[in-house]
Amino acid sequence: MEMDKRSIEDLIIEYFKNHPDIELEHSPVVDWVEEQYLKLYNKKPRDTWRGIRKLHQQGFLIKVKKGIYKYGPNYVINKDLEHFTDKQKKEIFERDSYKCVLCGLGKKDGLEIHADHIIPKDKGGKAIIENGQTLCSIHNFRKKNYNQTESGKKMFILQLAQAKNIEDDKMETFCEAILNVFDKFGINGHIEWKE
Repeated sequence: MEMDKRSIEDLIIEYFKNHPDIELEHSPVVDWVEEQYLKLYNKKPRDTWRGIRKLHQQGFLIKVKKGIYKYGPNYVINKDLEHFTDKQKKEIFERDSYKCVLCGLGKKDGLEIHADHIIPKDKGGKAIIENGQTLCSIHNFRKKNYNQTESGKKMFILQLAQAKNIEDDKMETFCEAILNVFDKFGINGHIEWKE
């Protein structure tokens, strides 16, 4: 590879390969990649952290915990990420009436819609209709790679805060009841909601 033709991803790979089996916070990696990219192209790269996340999703990096990754030469896997075909997307959209399953808004409301994997691709989710759902661009972005229960709990925490803000006692009681069920069954205890 020519030294002046390196991409952001190439630089990330280089950094991790030079530090095998070390748990690295993403900040120093981003700083180094941005410094090298600036030297090469005389401009700052965009979204270096997304490149790190992408390499994790592809199986090149191991995610130790939030913001910490490592490259294990003996553990690199090649995940075959499955994408929905255009035909599958159309079926999912039709089944969901071209509306986000979380907020009920869609194309008619001026929002972009996405065919989302319920079980994310990087966690083994298959590109089958049963694993698809329609999300608006806002909810798809928020979901990121949270699993469904994490997304659900975060949604109820947000709704609880909104209910308190507008003094909607009925909705506040409802959200607290749902969140207490999460606690009762020990689901996503790492996401705290009580003040």
